[in-house]
Amino acid sequence: MLFLSPQESALWSHLADQILEDGRTPGSVPEILSGQIRPNLLPVFCYYIGTLLMAQGSVDSGFGWLSEAARLEGDRPFSASQLVGFLERHDQTLAMPYVVFFDPKAFLLFAKNPVMQAAREIYVTECADSLPYFQKPFSMMDLGCGDGSLTVALLQKLRECGRIGEIDEIFLIDSSAAMVELAAKTVAEAFPGVHISKENCRIQDCTGRIYRHFDLATSSLAYHHMPYEEKRLHLSRLRPRIDHFILYEMDADNDRPEIYSPDLALAVYQSYGSIINSILSQDVRIDLARTCVDQFLMTEVISFFTQPRGERTEYHMLQSQWLALFSECLGGEFTLRCHSPFYMDRYTSLFCMHFGRDS
Repeated sequence: MLFLSPQESALWSHLADQILEDGRTPGSVPEILSGQIRPNLLPVFCYYIGTLLMAQGSVDSGFGWLSEAARLEGDRPFSASQLVGFLERHDQTLAMPYVVFFDPKAFLLFAKNPVMQAAREIYVTECADSLPYFQKPFSMMDLGCGDGSLTVALLQKLRECGRIGEIDEIFLIDSSAAMVELAAKTVAEAFPGVHISKENCRIQDCTGRIYRHFDLATSSLAYHHMPYEEKRLHLSRLRPRIDHFILYEMDADNDRPEIYSPDLALAVYQSYGSIINSILSQDVRIDLARTCVDQFLMTEVISFFTQPRGERTEYHMLQSQWLALFSECLGGEFTLRCHSPFYMDRYTSLFCMHFGRDS
């Protein structure tokens, strides 16, 4: 994963101000950037300028810069190429055309992607290896349960290895009504007779009214839907209600950077590109793959460039930032039991962390 130094970030912002002021085209790239920007980051810089121009209403100019970014990427489609393709499918409008997860089919295709499937299998194994044996009936809450398939896989694995026996309650929480209903059905079919409770809301809308105790809380690619200060508040609220918390997230630096900043553009460029590539290269009909990308991942990408911090819904953090957050909110009574990557390439990774209460 690449980062900008403070000096580089300031330079990118200064060059952006010049380009916005005098309307320079991508053809001036060699003239204005020679020796000032790392050559391997030229596509990212053009991506930054393109998204900045489009977000401020200069559609044609911004699309030109994005097209130049795609050209500079060479023969490997990456973030700029993906965004250009999306814009061509949506009248060159940098606007979110969908509400994420309004249709569960987009998520289901994402979850079935080979990269995600392999990561999920490792996640389930790591959970089983790091959790203790539970002698009493087991209870868990899933914060951002999605379709419930990962909840089922985890509980089945815990039973197979003898970590749990009887299940007392499974509490499913998701901001998508369609998702939480599908999850409840999926879990009920896998565990008939087990008490299943559910709530259609965001994580930050329910932590203040959870008063019963759970052995385990899990959150899979969901706890990033709030900025750092809210993550801290709601994790602190959950602390007395749980004995274990297992987090499954993507490693990316797009919580603290503000809208229109070079650092945010670089973080988004890296963190979403390889995941979208894996979806588009999946062995499914291309129209289905594009629907998954457009209704889910690309809608999130565009939110970074059109919504300021506090309004957008995506705030992935670096693993070091997650460790600091958990240590601050759960430190003392809880200790780190597992910190493991599931997938990693040059630009991003998927990982889990398990903090458990000391007996």
